[in-house]
Amino acid sequence: MSAKLVSAFAFAAMAMSAQTTAIAHLQKQGTATQMIVDGKPFLMLAGELRNSTSSSLDFMKPVWPKLVALHLNTVLAAVQWELMEPKEDQFDFTLVDAQIHAAESYNLRLVFLWFASWKNGESSYPPIWVKGDVDRFPRAQRKDGANTGTLSTLIPANLNADSRAFAALMRHVKEVDTRHRVIMIQVENEVGLLGDSRDRSEAANKAFAQPVPKELLDYMTSHKDTLYPEFRKAWEAAGAKTSGTWEQVFGQAPYTDEIFMAWNYAHYVGAVAAAGKAEYPVPMFVNTWCSMGDRPPGTYPSGGPLPHVADLWKVAAPAIDFRSPDLHSLNFADWVDWYHHTTEFPFFIPEAFHATGHYNIFYAMGQHDCIGFSPFAIDELFFKMEPGIMDELERRFSPNSVDDLIFTGPNRTRIELGDLPLAQSYDTISRLAPLILENQGKGKMAGVVVIADEPPQKIALGNYVLSVGYAPSRRDPIPGAQAAPAPAPNRLPNRAGALFIAVAPDEYIAAASGPVTIRFSPNTPGAPNAGIDSIEEGTFVDGRWVPGRRLNGDESDSDKSVRLGGGVIPNGKIQRVKLYRYH
Repeated sequence: MSAKLVSAFAFAAMAMSAQTTAIAHLQKQGTATQMIVDGKPFLMLAGELRNSTSSSLDFMKPVWPKLVALHLNTVLAAVQWELMEPKEDQFDFTLVDAQIHAAESYNLRLVFLWFASWKNGESSYPPIWVKGDVDRFPRAQRKDGANTGTLSTLIPANLNADSRAFAALMRHVKEVDTRHRVIMIQVENEVGLLGDSRDRSEAANKAFAQPVPKELLDYMTSHKDTLYPEFRKAWEAAGAKTSGTWEQVFGQAPYTDEIFMAWNYAHYVGAVAAAGKAEYPVPMFVNTWCSMGDRPPGTYPSGGPLPHVADLWKVAAPAIDFRSPDLHSLNFADWVDWYHHTTEFPFFIPEAFHATGHYNIFYAMGQHDCIGFSPFAIDELFFKMEPGIMDELERRFSPNSVDDLIFTGPNRTRIELGDLPLAQSYDTISRLAPLILENQGKGKMAGVVVIADEPPQKIALGNYVLSVGYAPSRRDPIPGAQAAPAPAPNRLPNRAGALFIAVAPDEYIAAASGPVTIRFSPNTPGAPNAGIDSIEEGTFVDGRWVPGRRLNGDESDSDKSVRLGGGVIPNGKIQRVKLYRYH
């Protein structure tokens, strides 16, 4: 072989290796899994557009610069199957290309949401040649034999049509996205069956009466000690059998129906993801319509990737890199703890309520090594809400979460996007990102959400225990002052979020959205009391600390505590706290 030919082969191999490396991927660091973009860890400060926003080029044009104004670096946007393949095997990638080109122009990353067979448990996004042909593309059925309008997981024609379309999308993205704007894909959206615990169609009934797949039973046997407790309990209550039908192995119960549906949804979605990854292997995930409590399956999407059926998703859908929760509830921390502690996957929140996002992101990033945070309907922040809607939101949620969201002051005057609490939090987290990414998975970070009128929370971090509580702000009553007007009925108490990083034995970086106070007490041998050596307000520029004011006066409460967010220390500020110990 000639030297020129050898050189050409070597160059081609290097080029292929460089292209593969440039593709976004996941990588472990300590106990965390990080998102790697352009060869470096990346923290997604994201927002999900409303379902239909990306369906119009004209509608999207003014949206892009506003996303930048909110300090986003990533956008979650739908790709609708019905618009991409309006006629079978005829693809139109106009909307896909426009999003990629706009993301390049505004230096944003993209997470495409593949709205295809299912969205929120319904089949609203398949093209009409699928939706209109029930014979070729059968639906799931209820107990009474009626079609649900939802594509059945048990029909090969449904899966094949979806897989071909998704493969075409990923093939096209690989060809046109030369600057790697698309870093991740959500496959389908909040899958699961609504209206019944399982599909009752002829194909589903036949599959339900067949033996449980051997690969699942083998996994259960070899991973018995790590199975989700409820899943293991159902199996053992039925005799821990290693063969049999679904009801023989798991018992006759609605949970068995959900287990069966989880296997079939996971198999279907996993096959769609595998078809796409064969074309372009960026990370792929599924999102979850969360449900905790005693509600029966079918009142929430039965078979969706909830923790209590996570073992089935792991076995049936290996092409799915991780599962993520959609969190629209105010008891955010409870849901996050429940979901994250049942999975070894990277933690990503693709949907959250934007009115609470400005403080919840500090908890997600600090406490759970979250790779990204994405409030839903981020484009709603651009439009003025009618007073009646604002009043209803204020009745349901706390004023510092909602009133500050769009308006400020008694006349509710429009404010700049960059001044919104969420934008301020994103700006703060973006400055902290290099330090956060450096410490993910190392046990050196903590996050908290504190609530007005509740006791401080205690967090062990580094050589100290941090007692973190909500601090009265100008909106809250001051002890000894004239009583404030009674709150509106059902108004929830104010909340604040904070993040802490232990950067040295007696040194912390702290940031918050909302007013919090922190007191320190040693948790290692030595002098029993902790005092504040110094507090610096400052920021990070390209990962380097740039100090601002020294806050050793009233702001530090005379050597007893540190105050973050609100009052003289505005939201979004970062502080560097050094401690000392004494007898």
